[in-house]
Amino acid sequence: MISSPLAKPIPTHPGDHFILTIAPLSIEEVYKKADDAANGAIVLMSGMVRNNTDGFSVLHLEYQAYEPMAIVVFKQIAHEIRETWKEVTHVVIHHRIGRLEIGEMSVLVAVGCPHRTEAFEACKYAIDTLKHRAPIWKKEFYYSQEGEIRSSWVNCC
Repeated sequence: MISSPLAKPIPTHPGDHFILTIAPLSIEEVYKKADDAANGAIVLMSGMVRNNTDGFSVLHLEYQAYEPMAIVVFKQIAHEIRETWKEVTHVVIHHRIGRLEIGEMSVLVAVGCPHRTEAFEACKYAIDTLKHRAPIWKKEFYYSQEGEIRSSWVNCC
């Protein structure tokens, strides 16, 4: 039997921070939230809206999310990181929703840790797991081969 992630509370660490927002994301803000005197490294990954996908010219994207569940998934990811990389000091996940233009940041993930290897590994785990589990969808608007504007939903999970 599969249990719902909403069924039991997930322990949260005071150094962690998670948001979904329509506002532009800030590298400086995320970095500050991951900063700690115990860190020897902060690894920050930014996901950007690119101008093409599968050979088509992308015009813009629209993100939607089931917000309460997405935050629970973010917390689960941080909890799993702490079980694997015990010295992690901070896990920060910020994701945008709504319309995003080419070049805008859609997601920022930062991990603070005393050692760079663990920080890189934990950050990679966070973004890879987020893309597979979080209930976040994007709609791509692009030019078709015929030059018409088309759109399609892509489940990021």
